[in-house]
Amino acid sequence: MNDPTPELNKVFSNGSTTYFTSSFFFPPNVQRDVARLYAFVRIADDYVDSIPQKKDEYFAFKEDYLRTMKGQKTENFFVHTFVELMHEKKFDPSWVEAFFTSMEMDITGYTYKTIADTEKYMYGSAAVIGLFMAKILGLPEKSYDAAQSLGNAFQYINFLRDIKEDLTLKRNYFPQDELTQAGILSLEESETRKKPDDFIYWMRKQISRYIVWQHQATVAYEYIPRRYRIPIKTAADMYYWTAMQIEKNPFIVYRKKVKPSRWTIVLKGIVNTFSP
Repeated sequence: MNDPTPELNKVFSNGSTTYFTSSFFFPPNVQRDVARLYAFVRIADDYVDSIPQKKDEYFAFKEDYLRTMKGQKTENFFVHTFVELMHEKKFDPSWVEAFFTSMEMDITGYTYKTIADTEKYMYGSAAVIGLFMAKILGLPEKSYDAAQSLGNAFQYINFLRDIKEDLTLKRNYFPQDELTQAGILSLEESETRKKPDDFIYWMRKQISRYIVWQHQATVAYEYIPRRYRIPIKTAADMYYWTAMQIEKNPFIVYRKKVKPSRWTIVLKGIVNTFSP
């Protein structure tokens, strides 16, 4: 059988420069497991995020997963390799169900009235990714809350970074009650430019929320073997870098997708490798 790693890495590298580059600091076997996880969730997410949405393909992908879990054969390589990983690492099936629930919230156009609604979405789209990673790395259960916080932290910065992109998809993951309280009727730039001070204040408040989650996540670092901690800290450092770029100038999200270069990530990984 041919080595499937290049196929997995192709999906991984196309989906996230930060995650993919940081993952190179994992040992090869862990890097491959992370790629198996990432490819599965990325493919489902891409179906949902395409314009127009590929709903039929998404539900066929989900059905392949359900059939594979029942022991039936499917031709979907990415589903097959994920289910293998799931059995190997003993993932909780409810985590996968939560992931699909969040994907389908994107399909139906869910409205996020409060932070509780946003966190419901984030549980399936981000927190469970932290749980999957904890299982892949063999971390103790007492690290799970922190793992979920890290997933939430990364996701929330993505929400801020991708405001312009999400507007084209007619999505807004932020609590509507908080936007209303800030006097922001819409995140369209034509509207936020009318109240720049309110928008900047609101954006920085969201970054403060990210920082709380990020701080909660650092509790888990003590449970992570140093060899595994390097890539995780590198990814976290890059998300913090992204957050700080947005904090300095919140309107930058309308001009470009803020993200570090591959070399910035590599250099940070090298620094973390030689840091205590």
